[in-house]
Amino acid sequence: MNAIPPTNSPIVSAFVTHTPGSAAAYAEAREHFPGGVTHDTRYVRPHPIAVARAAGARKWDVDGNEYVDYAGGHGALILGHAHPEVTARVAEQLAKGTHYGANHALENRWAELIKSMVPSAEMIRFTNSGTEATLMALRVARAATGRTKLLRLRGHFHGWHDHMAFGVTNHFDGTPTPGILEGLSDNVLLIDPNDEAGLAAMMAAEGSNIAAAILEPTGSTYGQVPLRDSFVHALRAATAQHGIVLVFDEVVTGFRVAKGGAQEVLGIRPDLTTLAKILAGGLPGGAVVGRRDLLELLDPERAAARGVEKIPHQGTYNANPLSAAAGIATLEILRDTDAIARTHAYAAGLRGAMNQVLVEMSVPWAVYGRHTGIHIFTNWKNLPITPSSFDPLAMGYADLKVPRGLQTVTKLLLAMRTHGVDFSPWPGGPVSAAHGPAEMETTVAAFRRALGDLRAEGEIA
Repeated sequence: MNAIPPTNSPIVSAFVTHTPGSAAAYAEAREHFPGGVTHDTRYVRPHPIAVARAAGARKWDVDGNEYVDYAGGHGALILGHAHPEVTARVAEQLAKGTHYGANHALENRWAELIKSMVPSAEMIRFTNSGTEATLMALRVARAATGRTKLLRLRGHFHGWHDHMAFGVTNHFDGTPTPGILEGLSDNVLLIDPNDEAGLAAMMAAEGSNIAAAILEPTGSTYGQVPLRDSFVHALRAATAQHGIVLVFDEVVTGFRVAKGGAQEVLGIRPDLTTLAKILAGGLPGGAVVGRRDLLELLDPERAAARGVEKIPHQGTYNANPLSAAAGIATLEILRDTDAIARTHAYAAGLRGAMNQVLVEMSVPWAVYGRHTGIHIFTNWKNLPITPSSFDPLAMGYADLKVPRGLQTVTKLLLAMRTHGVDFSPWPGGPVSAAHGPAEMETTVAAFRRALGDLRAEGEIA
């Protein structure tokens, strides 16, 4: 979690003065919600902003302050907020009903689009979220293989269910976090990202016991710690050799890295893929897609024909008509326009412009990322780096993964908000197709001012 910055900080004081309505809203929220938030990453002291409305690449808080938004609905809004075509489709469906408790035509159309865009999608099962999708994918893998163990990469996030609730931001040794049974964590094997030697050793020792290997295919936190393409290919080869189900968690990367996700760019066909966020156009929704023979374990007739017990799966809001309407509209736009390409171009331009600010101000940080990602490396270990030539793949995992509670990062986020930009707490954020020249100008100017504020407080030299 983010540290509580000192009350005598001018950055904190300016933010508090700028956001009295958000402070009041947070005081009330603390009476209702643990920590005053409903999602861990929204937690920041002295208080988060309380948003009243959003449109395009911008949002406005309860005090009327305007922000260029890089939270992007936690990555769900590649078309920006309140896209007119998406909202029109949702409004049209809203008038027809929100929940039928039955099959409906939109779910078929939604599935057709996914299958046409995602290379590995032979069959589909909808869920309500990305966490549910990864939970189901791993259950299918265990049922299909008869094995118990799961292989994960340290720092990779796959939701908050029991097998995924450690080794992400803490408990990197595989010990369980509070509320998790030790027996569950004992069946999870953790290796370091990009460690091909460690992967080979793990496969030699445990390959016949592993049901599934799951990863974020571009690296943890959408590439904050990027993966080498060669490592992902090595993992595909090793899982195929040992009969292990390879699961790509494309909850973030799906329809963002490319129309077919990271697997299209990598040229790798995973056995199962988990999707959410962009999949449902900013509304709740997720899916498991992949090999027909695996997903048929959810089919009562086909499972019985194979002499195995069907995997049960319910979900009141699976393939909800409103989510389907938003998802269809979003995927059609991504399929038929250059929205993804424009988003990539904007991100590349912003990374370059922010690095130029770092060079001009002699700040030994770097801004990096691929595709639509922005990551700010705040160099908390004071390593000798140059912004213009920074190579994250040459860095160690422990150097890139920003520790929770880093005061400099908290102050950076608060200063950026005071100057009209809301970054995700990585720090950084995914960009959208709604971002344009005006947003870039505002962001670069805010970054320059925020660095000046940090320098004035002695947070950077």
